[in-house]
Amino acid sequence: MGWQCRSEGLRSVKIFPWAVELGRRRGQGLRGRGTIAPAARERSDVGFDWTVFALAVPAVLFTGVSKGGFGSGAAFAAAPFLALVLSPGQAIGLMLPLLMLIDLGAIRAYWGRWSRRDALRLIGGSLPGIAAGAALYRVADPDMFRLLIGLVAIGFVAFQMARASDLLKLRAVHRPDPSRGRLAGVFWGGVTGLTSFISHAGGPPAAVYLLGRGLDKTTFQATTVLTFWAVNLAKLGPYMALGIFTRDTLIADLILAPVAFAGLWLGVHLHSRVNEKLFFRLTYAFLLVTGGKLIFDALT
Repeated sequence: MGWQCRSEGLRSVKIFPWAVELGRRRGQGLRGRGTIAPAARERSDVGFDWTVFALAVPAVLFTGVSKGGFGSGAAFAAAPFLALVLSPGQAIGLMLPLLMLIDLGAIRAYWGRWSRRDALRLIGGSLPGIAAGAALYRVADPDMFRLLIGLVAIGFVAFQMARASDLLKLRAVHRPDPSRGRLAGVFWGGVTGLTSFISHAGGPPAAVYLLGRGLDKTTFQATTVLTFWAVNLAKLGPYMALGIFTRDTLIADLILAPVAFAGLWLGVHLHSRVNEKLFFRLTYAFLLVTGGKLIFDALT
């Protein structure tokens, strides 16, 4: 039948004898082809070993810490990090159930404190963006998706640095125009859906809209939590249809679920003990390196 061999860094790929010869002929090493989407080809028949979990545990722990104590702005860093050692499909497929699990705890804490109108605008607008992301995933090869994840990671850092340096002024307004808000919500919701589908990085475009809506801090956070709980729920169907979820990713999610909750608990307790600016500076430096490596791998 088949056996396990080492291929492409830290990945452990299950192959068959004919696949070895086919890979040699095409100059593709030991990589086989999938049957669902080009971006999922490297995901086909891939199993996780201890080396993958050695990187997944800190990535998931960081996600929980970020969402639990420092908002969700840096939580998406886990997907680019995992894409260094997994296929793009595996990376985003592994993280989605864990993100939804963490969101369940957050949505309970902020229940009923959100702006329903603004959340519905973003959620409704996100649906075409999610559809566009699914269409892109179907036609893009793995390297193209690595490139997109890397660009989103670096773009996220550029966005945050521009905000911090006042090059991009996004301040809450006290009397937002309802008519303009409707159009803006749908537009930024679409961008949110697309970037969220690609790498779970919908935070910045959603923030662009919400910061202009005159919301107080609690309402802003609650609306963000509700929006991404719904957006992540909407991504479940396309992810399943495209074969992004596999038995391996779901088993890994079960193993990593306690790590996600531990990170959430740790984030709550570190909220008042760790310097927030230092936390985000380290995160941005990490994302620059990770995003740059993904872009380099995609282009070489």
